[in-house]
Amino acid sequence: MIAALAAAAVLCWAWIVPLARDMYGAMNGAAAWMGAGGTGLSYGALLFAMWTVMMAGMMLPSVAPTVLLYAMVVRSHDHEHLQARVLAFVCGYLGVWTAFSLLAALVQRALSAVLYLSPMMQLRSAAVGGALVIAAGAYQLTPAKRSCLRSCRSPAAFIARWYAPGNGAALRMGVVHGLYCLGCCWALMLLLFVAGIMNLLAIAAITLFVLLEKALPFGVQGGRFSGMLLIAGGALLLLR
Repeated sequence: MIAALAAAAVLCWAWIVPLARDMYGAMNGAAAWMGAGGTGLSYGALLFAMWTVMMAGMMLPSVAPTVLLYAMVVRSHDHEHLQARVLAFVCGYLGVWTAFSLLAALVQRALSAVLYLSPMMQLRSAAVGGALVIAAGAYQLTPAKRSCLRSCRSPAAFIARWYAPGNGAALRMGVVHGLYCLGCCWALMLLLFVAGIMNLLAIAAITLFVLLEKALPFGVQGGRFSGMLLIAGGALLLLR
């Protein structure tokens, strides 16, 4: 299972990294379809796929401990259906981020249509970008953020609360955990619109921050500190 999770994440990054590098390069390789632009269904489908793969690659590392702990619990109760249960759980989790990806792709199309995004998929307005950064920082300090982060940081407590036998229950658990994770990270993901949706440094930084925030003992305090830093950074953008 560790190998499967690692392979899935690696495959996601194996598409995102060349895509991002080509977008800031000649745009005649993996990102050629972005350079061509478009408003048709095929372009929209590729945009949705890009967001979906990017979200999966960013979130799989941080959810891996919960998946493995859930697998241990299932193995102790129903070893025969272990793989089906874990697959259902992961599908439920990724289903939430797939829905978020669809919404993000639609927002990107809408912003591009009114020329709020540059060709590098970055907000043109520093004022709007600064306001978005401040909003993301403020959300880091809210009770909703702390509640969702607490659930993500305590996989054993989450599983003890929501565990039930059956594939349907496993799928539901995955969806619930995905919703907690979305509640924890959605504002951070919107920062990609400020830094550049395909900015590889920003993608890697958010991925690492999400992982550390959920895994390290001082993750809660780090989240609050990051919120204050984001508010200060957003204020600087507004002043500029």
